[in-house]
Amino acid sequence: MIDLSHIDRLLAPRSVALIGASEDVTRIGGRPIAAMLAAGFKGDIWPVNPKRETVQGLRCYASVDDLPGAPDAAIIAVPAKLVSETVEALDRKGCGAATLFSAGFAEMGEDGAAAQAEMLSRVTNMRLLGPNTLGVYNVDIGYYGTFSSSLDTGWPRPGNIGIASQSGAFGAHLGALARDRGLGVSVLISTGNEADITVADAIHWMALRDGTDVICTYMEGVNDPTALLAALDAARAAGKVVVILKAGRSAVGAQAAASHTASLVGDAAVADTVFEAHGAIMVRDPQSLMDIAYVASRGIRPAAHSLGVITISGGAGIVISDEAERIGLPMPAMPDGAQARLKAILPYASPTNPLDCTAQALNDPSLFEKFTRAALEEGGYGAVLCFLTYVAGSPAMSEAILDAIRPLRREYPDRIIAFCAIGAPEVMAAYDAEGILVFDDPCRAARAIHALTAPQAQEAVLPAPLPVDLPARAPDEAEAKRLLSAAGIACAPEEAVQDADAAVAAAERLSGPVVMKILSPDILHKSDIGAVRLNLTTPDAIRAAYGEITENVARHAPEARITGMLVARQLTGGTECLMGISRDPTFGPVAAFGLGGIFVELLGDVAIQPCPFDEAAAREMILSIRGAGILTGARGRPPADIAALASMLSRLSRFAAGAGDRLVSIDLNPVLALAEGQGAFALDAVIEIDEREG
Repeated sequence: MIDLSHIDRLLAPRSVALIGASEDVTRIGGRPIAAMLAAGFKGDIWPVNPKRETVQGLRCYASVDDLPGAPDAAIIAVPAKLVSETVEALDRKGCGAATLFSAGFAEMGEDGAAAQAEMLSRVTNMRLLGPNTLGVYNVDIGYYGTFSSSLDTGWPRPGNIGIASQSGAFGAHLGALARDRGLGVSVLISTGNEADITVADAIHWMALRDGTDVICTYMEGVNDPTALLAALDAARAAGKVVVILKAGRSAVGAQAAASHTASLVGDAAVADTVFEAHGAIMVRDPQSLMDIAYVASRGIRPAAHSLGVITISGGAGIVISDEAERIGLPMPAMPDGAQARLKAILPYASPTNPLDCTAQALNDPSLFEKFTRAALEEGGYGAVLCFLTYVAGSPAMSEAILDAIRPLRREYPDRIIAFCAIGAPEVMAAYDAEGILVFDDPCRAARAIHALTAPQAQEAVLPAPLPVDLPARAPDEAEAKRLLSAAGIACAPEEAVQDADAAVAAAERLSGPVVMKILSPDILHKSDIGAVRLNLTTPDAIRAAYGEITENVARHAPEARITGMLVARQLTGGTECLMGISRDPTFGPVAAFGLGGIFVELLGDVAIQPCPFDEAAAREMILSIRGAGILTGARGRPPADIAALASMLSRLSRFAAGAGDRLVSIDLNPVLALAEGQGAFALDAVIEIDEREG
């Protein structure tokens, strides 16, 4: 069991020392004391400042050594040059954990990073948050170990949401957004430079904490991927919802130029895929984070991933339907019998889904209750979204609407019920108090509902990596295919040759049209320099192609290492696909799959998955791309051999997982998927290896 007791002391101290304490409540060393006094913090507050006898009415101590005991927590608000000696003094005193407001460390570059590492090396027992952190707060006990000026505009509300943020100011901004949205955020932890305590520790602590059900996270980098994934797994096991806003969504760098796969797989896409596989919900903006936290804070996780829409506006129903289709939120039609019954109640209604009870609901509010009940009882939707706009905001209508919805809210506690409504805050608050989610934008409501009802990834049982012994240098295509074939990855029949006569003899043995291409570990894109010839059928054509390729390579790549020529049987028919591996600097090898041609190049239609994974996961990955219909037999096409593709993709992932850190990338492009039952074959293969020693 991971020991997070230091965060208990950091967030729920019985005593706190503030080194660099100030009488001025607007200064960094004064704000935390003022906030704790105002919030009624019951623990001991021990200001430390050698120039004062009291601070804000509290006895002040000249040094850490003069403190009356070992504080559970300390807050350090002194210049960077004094931090190291302060940390040492607190460690000697027996302090449990210290929050370092002080800046001037790793965020300043190499010298600052060295000073930060040296400071940390002096600590033996105490744990550190920061440096360069805005601090923490715990609303439940009135502890405000933060200098955030967000408190000037209002206090956080108690509730079941926690915030873990690498950025202090942005984390406090999220806290203020939640407060103004009426959401309760009891705990905020900003980790700053993460010299010691990381955002992974913060998530893990909240995952195990009673009272925190939703964990909102802002991240820029992943300093400890193993700990972070363990924290996400702990949250999933505890039934907690983790919503992550990750910044820095850039593509991978230099290796993208060499590897086609790497150019398709960006850092952000990998992080999204990995985090989602461990149960997190990924978002791109603060508004989406708040919307999902709002829905999640109600603790309702419906079994059905589906939406029923009740509307008084046909236009709004179309808008919601369009958004639901775009994001993949199912909106199945009502059963035929239910449609007939609703049509009998209101002949000009549209009772499919959306269920349009028209403006007649203004004259007869019972229609709203009947249509909504039908959606819940007979439609079986996991969530219903009622578009009532300003009608629900009307004081004259709100009581009738509340009377209609109260019994439904009680009878269906396992379903999400949301309104899209506009009105006075007190009217909207009345709906919210009854457990009805309130949005002013139906598309935002649909997106939040989708995030909370979509099937969550289950913890996977990973297959064993394959043992792989990579060569010292990057292999040519023939050697790459030999390595992959040993792992069970099928390639087109082929032979490596050293002269034109041998090429002719190889073509005779292979029978039928052949492909010829240069063998060189230094030439990754052969067709770009005229080093590939297709559909060769005669000895004369083969000899001519051999000479042309040799001349083109000498002209366009004179420095390249040449190991021969490859003659391969030309396979035809089927569907061209791409498979590849890219080594993510944080999460290791990641596999990519897509269709060949414009689907990958122009549409970016690619699925990715961290390695290794089994054939079932590979099949799910293949069928997840937008162009999957081309493989499954759309418009009369024969279905491709998806089983063979899945087997190859899984084996490729296990090969990558067993190859070690020297594997940079693999490109199988194209992979030809023949008709169902006829197999799949890698027609080209590039393995890129880090050839640096050590």
